[in-house]
Amino acid sequence: VSAAKLLADSKDSFTGKIRFMFQPGEEGFHGAKFMIEEGVLDGVDRAFAIHAFTNMPSGMITTKDGAIMASADRFEITIHGEGGHASAPHQCADPIPAMASTITGLHTMVGRSIEATQSGLVTVAHVEAGTTNNIIPHQAWMEGTIRAHDEHTRETLQNNISRVAEGNAAAHGCTCTTNVTPGYPVTINHPGQQELVAQVTNEIMGSGTFVAMPRPVMGAEDFSYVLQHVPGSMAFLGVCPDDEHWSTAAPNHSNLMRVNEDAMRNGVALYAGMALVG
Repeated sequence: VSAAKLLADSKDSFTGKIRFMFQPGEEGFHGAKFMIEEGVLDGVDRAFAIHAFTNMPSGMITTKDGAIMASADRFEITIHGEGGHASAPHQCADPIPAMASTITGLHTMVGRSIEATQSGLVTVAHVEAGTTNNIIPHQAWMEGTIRAHDEHTRETLQNNISRVAEGNAAAHGCTCTTNVTPGYPVTINHPGQQELVAQVTNEIMGSGTFVAMPRPVMGAEDFSYVLQHVPGSMAFLGVCPDDEHWSTAAPNHSNLMRVNEDAMRNGVALYAGMALVG
């Protein structure tokens, strides 16, 4: 909003049109995708976005060409067994050991199905099974996320979820159902964007503010849909509080996260600067 005001106040000094995209539903609801379908990118030549991070020095700008953020897909696995009393597990098909071995198998699968030079991960983040201490449940359920920095790795991990779950369930006398829900694609900056962002940053804020990004992160962002349609990039802005070190500051999405609002001025300046070099 501050960048929009800054540009509006000086609109007589440049030509062309600048469109600001205020996007709802970024966290899991594909807001950018629906806006694109409704025409937000019609007539747009280039796009730019900034993502704030507390685990970066305050005010620092960074980006890179190519993949900068991961894809993010959700999976669910339900293991179906045969419940009974905990004192007689031999009379049951216990889904809990099957769930435990499936979790271990999923983590092992990543390192044995993609090249070591590729980036991908599977994390089980939510499990549910049983209601009390002496009853073996009929089923166990888990969900998690799949992350990758290229579409081949993404597809490989997606396809292996069912294979690992079915094999581990069968080994324990159980069956399973799996579901993989595609999420955001990989966020891929277009060629030459690192150089452009560095140039604009250095011209406005001086040398030393921009630092080249050494590798992509495993977070995900639905600005990826925008970059599938028009050239552009995303950059990161450090907003670590002054009284913390960036390496130990509470990360994004933590309930302890705090933001150095003074660093936002660099984000405002970069938004305006990138708009004017379009």
